[in-house]
Amino acid sequence: MGEKAEIGRAAASASRQYATFFVDELFFGIEVCQVQEVLRYQEMTRVPLAPEVVEGLINLRGQIVTAVDMRRKFGLAPRQAGRSPMNMVVRSEEGAVSLLVDEIGDVLEVAQTSFEPPPENLPGRQRDLIVGVHKLSGGLLMVLNTERALAMPRAN
Repeated sequence: MGEKAEIGRAAASASRQYATFFVDELFFGIEVCQVQEVLRYQEMTRVPLAPEVVEGLINLRGQIVTAVDMRRKFGLAPRQAGRSPMNMVVRSEEGAVSLLVDEIGDVLEVAQTSFEPPPENLPGRQRDLIVGVHKLSGGLLMVLNTERALAMPRAN
């Protein structure tokens, strides 16, 4: 029984599960253990003098959650008019934060052997916000560095 448990632990460490999402045409993942929940677009309260990346605040069953627009965070063009973002609520040391993304993907289990450092040809903001990539048959899964993604710049 001890040998089987050891093999199970080795297999578990050989792969990771990511909750995936899209921002523009870019495919990102966050480790599943960091994701609290996924929600449709929620009404927001604007925050005067907040950093540009903060879309507003949402009320999540009595908990006030900051919503960060990932398009702005990555320096991408604004979302098309009439398209509402989705909320991927992640846990941080300061509490829950909602990442506003274009589309929610699936939960993927990816082998650690496919993990590589961020490519040098990625634009600076994108490269700074990811810890690395997994090359998949359908494209590149960029693993988000949630600590950096949730860091707030100074208000204007």
